[in-house]
Amino acid sequence: MDKNLIQRTLSGLVYVAVIFLCATPFGAQLLDSVSPGLVQQQYLYYALISFLLLVGTWECMKIMKFGDGYEKWIVFPLVIFIFYVFSKRYFQHGFYFDFRLSEILALSLTVIAVITLFKFSNELYIDSGKLIFTVIYVALPFSFALGLPKYSSIENTFSLEVIFLFILIWSSDTFAYLVGKFFGKHKMAPKISPKKTWEGYIGGVVLTLVLSYFVELYQPQLRGNWMVVGFLIAAFAPLGDLVESQLKRNFGVKDSGNIIPGHGGVLDRLDSFLICVPVVYLYFILEKFI
Repeated sequence: MDKNLIQRTLSGLVYVAVIFLCATPFGAQLLDSVSPGLVQQQYLYYALISFLLLVGTWECMKIMKFGDGYEKWIVFPLVIFIFYVFSKRYFQHGFYFDFRLSEILALSLTVIAVITLFKFSNELYIDSGKLIFTVIYVALPFSFALGLPKYSSIENTFSLEVIFLFILIWSSDTFAYLVGKFFGKHKMAPKISPKKTWEGYIGGVVLTLVLSYFVELYQPQLRGNWMVVGFLIAAFAPLGDLVESQLKRNFGVKDSGNIIPGHGGVLDRLDSFLICVPVVYLYFILEKFI
């Protein structure tokens, strides 16, 4: 068997296992069987998101090749400060998904960053532009990700929004790839991602909607309607891939890193996640007014 295939398979399994254990109550239950009361699930999830945030920030800085100006030195302080603000809300159960101007503004910045990447990429070749883009592209999505799960230390519960978000992203990518491979004829973005087709995109949306129907049917305790969430994920997940591909293309980089052998870096694996989290978070805000 091809050694690269073995490496990709093993590292992929480890990656999925880590996500599963940190984003569901099973992680704390497993540790509890070894040492009762060792760690609560919310801390495992927080540690996961914190780790991904720091590595993702480092990878984005490497991709964009910061110069020696002051911008290079304030990226991490800014990212950590933003994450700290959201962390306080996370541990104080302060995510109410109200229509707050600050949150809508933060979510809008993601749209502005994506438009800048595709339409005004020259802005990203100066260090101030690199700084702003890195903070928006990495810090905000991971910070909003803290607000997706619900948990109770008293009742020892931790909800499953995040793991199903991952599952639907993975299914969307898989379905789009398979449909595109067998039926794809019309390229979606040949210069950015030559393998993506409109047939694959439509197939990914339809089949992910089927899967999200069963999520909604058997997981009624989740926030929102997961038929809607599934549609949003399938619709926007490919954009996440295109955003990261365009970013790497602009700076002549193949992979964001090699922390996951055979799969690349954190940004390579979580490109869809970085776009889907703000979209789903915005839906959870609007859903309260419907």
